[in-house]
Amino acid sequence: MPRTEHDTRPEGAADGAAPPLLRVENLHRHFVTGPPRNRKVLRAVDGVTFDVRAGECLAVVGESGSGKSTLARALMRLVEPTGGSVYYKGRDLLALSGREMREERRNIQMVFQDPYASLHPRRTVGDVVREAWRVHKDVVPKAQQEDRVAALLRQVGLPEAYASLYPSRLSGGERQRVAIARALALRPELLVLDEPVSALDVSIQAQVVHVLMKLHAELGLAYIFISHDLNLVRLVADRVAVMYMGRVVETGTAEELYGHPAHPYTQALLSASPGRATAVDLDDVLPGAVAGEASGPAGTVGCPYRTRCPKARDICATERPELGTGAHPSACHFPAG
Repeated sequence: MPRTEHDTRPEGAADGAAPPLLRVENLHRHFVTGPPRNRKVLRAVDGVTFDVRAGECLAVVGESGSGKSTLARALMRLVEPTGGSVYYKGRDLLALSGREMREERRNIQMVFQDPYASLHPRRTVGDVVREAWRVHKDVVPKAQQEDRVAALLRQVGLPEAYASLYPSRLSGGERQRVAIARALALRPELLVLDEPVSALDVSIQAQVVHVLMKLHAELGLAYIFISHDLNLVRLVADRVAVMYMGRVVETGTAEELYGHPAHPYTQALLSASPGRATAVDLDDVLPGAVAGEASGPAGTVGCPYRTRCPKARDICATERPELGTGAHPSACHFPAG
């Protein structure tokens, strides 16, 4: 059957193909801020929908404060979503008990942004990697754990001897490799990577990205790769979701999004990407205030990007554009053709 304008499947997904590994539907995470008499609602994640197929890398991009990291934590239930659904292989993770969710996390692991904060300073590298096996005792028998730790360290490009070292002896890049090895210890099918190289020196970032790309190819892992670095995303992503103020405003394959960005916000991000021949400062292409950043009902009226958008018209202040459907949708009343 040919694709229709209402077909939201990723390009290349054939009829009868396996269902998504992960399906996120209308996910919300709101925070109440301010004094009791003047409460405001911060919509950190505001109705996000997407899916990830087995072996696919979906990148989530946007400015700092766009809701990317809160989205990652809500998926893992490290913060409880305000509403919506998260289905892993058809099972709603938000309906699970705490014990059931701990069991399910063996299939979905997370690598955090800061390797200095994510590793226990008083545990050796070997203890850090073995940590999950104390909870999930059936994954690796105790007699095999030492060999398995050594294999995991080799897999991320570290010597076996590092198992006896403490994190304080390692560089930032080495610590992040340990964090990746820990995430692989339970043999997950999906990794949520929250800015995995942004805290590292530029010279080290390429090495860690190479490890991640190698593991992606060798193990067939699915990735949700969160980043603000659009040049990096272009190297690793199959599809890209652009977030602005808690909402996805454009999605598409990496080729579509980088070749023909439809949303003005995506165009601004790309124009400010380092390394582009015509790169500009992001503050120059995104002037003005952010509309409805922490508000009540006003936060849901109109397009939140309108105060910074050169294409804004009267309709943008009264009607919020929805993401729509199709292979390359954008939440804009006046998308680029």
